[in-house]
Amino acid sequence: MLVIANGKVVTRNPEQPFIEDGAVVLDGNSILEVGGSGLREKYAGAEFIDARGGVIMPAFINTHEHIYSAMARGLSIKGYAPRGFLDILDGQWWTIDRHLNNGLTKLSALETYVECIKNGVTTLFDHHASFGEIAGSLFAIEEAAKETGVRSCLCYEISDRDGEEKMRAAVKENVDFARHALADNSDMIAGMMGMHASFTLSDKTMELCRQEKPDEIGCHIHVAEGILDLQECLAKHSKRIVDRLYDWDILGPKTLLAHCIYVNPHEIALIKDTGTMTVHNPESNMGNACGCPPTMELVHQGIVTGLGTDGYTHDMIESWKVANILHKHHLCDPGAAWGEVPEMLFKHNATIANRYFRKKLGVLEKGAAADVIVADYIAPTPLNGANINGHILFGMNGRSVVTTIANGRVLMKDRVLQHIDEEAVMAHVREGAERLWRSING
Repeated sequence: MLVIANGKVVTRNPEQPFIEDGAVVLDGNSILEVGGSGLREKYAGAEFIDARGGVIMPAFINTHEHIYSAMARGLSIKGYAPRGFLDILDGQWWTIDRHLNNGLTKLSALETYVECIKNGVTTLFDHHASFGEIAGSLFAIEEAAKETGVRSCLCYEISDRDGEEKMRAAVKENVDFARHALADNSDMIAGMMGMHASFTLSDKTMELCRQEKPDEIGCHIHVAEGILDLQECLAKHSKRIVDRLYDWDILGPKTLLAHCIYVNPHEIALIKDTGTMTVHNPESNMGNACGCPPTMELVHQGIVTGLGTDGYTHDMIESWKVANILHKHHLCDPGAAWGEVPEMLFKHNATIANRYFRKKLGVLEKGAAADVIVADYIAPTPLNGANINGHILFGMNGRSVVTTIANGRVLMKDRVLQHIDEEAVMAHVREGAERLWRSING
C-alpha cells in the first residue's frame, strides 16, 4: 500500500474535484481512497510519498505519439531541403524509418518512455513505422514498455509507399500484435490497426485491412494532415477522405483519426454520427506548415477529440500551451481554447484511453488506475479547484513533475527513475543514434 499526501489534490472527478490538503491511497494497481490529510494517519503503516506542498494529480495520457522519431533530434540529412509537407515526409521521416531495425526501434522506444516518465505521461498511443524491419517491431516496443512500465496502445503504419510486400508485412504485424495484445490480461498493452494516410493507401490495401482487422479493435490513421491528402483523394476516388474511410468501414468508436486539418462540415458530421475519435497535434501541424484544423468545432460538436504530440515533445503541458495560443491566433478570438483544450487533455484523452484499457484512467477516485503524478509547483497566488487549469497552463511544464506512478508502480521519485538505469539506457540510445545517422548519410 502507498500513500501520497501533503499536497493539493486535483482529482478530475467532478464530485470531488479539489482537496486543499489531501491524500491518495494506492493498493496494488488501483486507487483505494482519495481524501483529506487524515488518510496518512489512517494508513500509517503504508509506504509514504511526501508531495511537499505540491500538486497531486492524475498522470497524463498522450493519444498520438511517434516512437520511431526519437533519434531525429539534431540529425541533419544530406540534401534535405523541404519545400512542402510531402518533402518533409519523404526526405526526413520516411528516410529515418527505412533505416530502423528492431534493435534501433527498441532503443527509440526506451528513449521515448524515459521522456514520458520524466514528463508524467503513463499512457500513450503510438503510431509506429520502421520499414527497415517490420516483423517484430511492435513486439520490440512492447519489450521497452514492459521494462519502463508505461501503458501503451501500439500499431504499425500500413502504407503502399514501399511496395506491396512491405504493405502486407505491415498488415501482418498489426494483426499479430493486436491478437497478442487482446490475449494479454495485464491491461498495460493494447493494439490498433495502424494506417498511414489515404494518399498512400490503395483500394486494394484498404480491402486487405478490412478483411484482416480483428473485430475488437479500430484503426489509427492520419487524416487530411496535408492538403495533398485531400487533393489526391478527390482526384483518384472522387470523394473526400472521411467519406472514403466510411466507405471502407474504418470509422467507428474505436477508430482514432489524427490531425483532421482539411475536413469540412459534412465530414465533421460523419465523424460525429459514427462516434469516431480524433486527436489534435498542434506543434506538428504548425511545424510542418500544414495549417490549423477546426479542432474547436470538433469539440463543440461533441466529438471525442484528444490532444497528442506527434513525437514533437513528450510534454503534454507544452502541447496544451501551444494549442491554447494556436487557436486564439487562428480564430482571432482571445476566448478560444480556454475550456476546450483542457477538456481534450483531461477528459477526452481519458475517454480515448478507456476504449482500449479496462481500468479507469485520467481520474483520482476509488477503483481507478493507480496512475498518479506529483508536481513540485508551489503557487505564488491563490490556487483552488476553480483556477487550477490556469496554474498548470501558466505555471507548470512537464519537468515540474517530480514523481510518476503508473499502475501502482513508482517509476520516478524525486526526479530519479526507479527501475531502470537512465544513464546506461541513454548511453545505448546515443550509440544507436550514431549508427542510424551513419546509415542514413552513408
